[in-house]
Amino acid sequence: MSIRIPVLLVVLYIFLTTHCAAQTKEVVISVDTLSQNVFMLTGQGGNIGIYIGETNVFMIDDQFARLSDKIKIAIGSLTDKPVATLFNTHMHGDHSGGNANFNSDAVTLVAHDNVRDRIKVSQQKKLEKQEITASYLENMLPEVTFSEDITFYDGDETIMAFHIHHAHTDGDAMVYFVRNNVLHMGDTYFSGRYPFIDLRSGGSINGYIEAHKKALMVINESTKIIPGHGRPSNKKELQAYVLMLEDIRSKVQAEIDNDKSLQAVKGNSSLTATYDEVHGNGFINPERLRETIYLSLTQPKE
Repeated sequence: MSIRIPVLLVVLYIFLTTHCAAQTKEVVISVDTLSQNVFMLTGQGGNIGIYIGETNVFMIDDQFARLSDKIKIAIGSLTDKPVATLFNTHMHGDHSGGNANFNSDAVTLVAHDNVRDRIKVSQQKKLEKQEITASYLENMLPEVTFSEDITFYDGDETIMAFHIHHAHTDGDAMVYFVRNNVLHMGDTYFSGRYPFIDLRSGGSINGYIEAHKKALMVINESTKIIPGHGRPSNKKELQAYVLMLEDIRSKVQAEIDNDKSLQAVKGNSSLTATYDEVHGNGFINPERLRETIYLSLTQPKE
């Protein structure tokens, strides 16, 4: 006797087994040396920046909470100096999920004003569901915030952090190590792939492009760039990325000016075809990018 299994159940089974495999897949924290004192850690989530100073470590982002022990081991392989400053480039959980595991009386957690506000809202919901404790919520929150920029000094190194308005979110910040000539751009830059622009959290295509132009004003041909996702980059690659986004934005705007609908733009692969092979295989596929840019350009102005 044969048994017929509904197609929907088969699809659901494949999804669940694939999803579970991805969750249990072993994550390896790899290290890229960008300068004498600055390193990039890659695992699962946003790229981490590590600056080894005279007496302690300045850390940028911390990925997911479940990876904290592995990240600490990776940092320990580079130095025995303690982490003293932890900087969040924005609020997304793949960049700030480990805050509570790294935060302590010896660590100062720093971020833009809006990052603290958004993390507090999301963690408050977990507290109300009794998924976390009040002390855990407190340790997730930045203790020092800023509105536009903040500067740190460590010996002969100057660390400049500056807010980027409505790019990936409404709380983005870049961090530039002046002497080491390394710039961490957070998710205002997805190297080698299309960007995720979080419209619901205050991001926009215009702000995203302006973020790149601001970065280009700061760096030079020798600057090493830590993107939020992707491999280490440089000024030449960032310049090409800006031109790509400006070209796609212009094409989508022309469609809007011709009264084309969202569905029409989403389905028009010619708008991004020039760049899809190189940049279209990441988290954001070409159709989703076209949709995001369309919605960003047509959303009400603040």
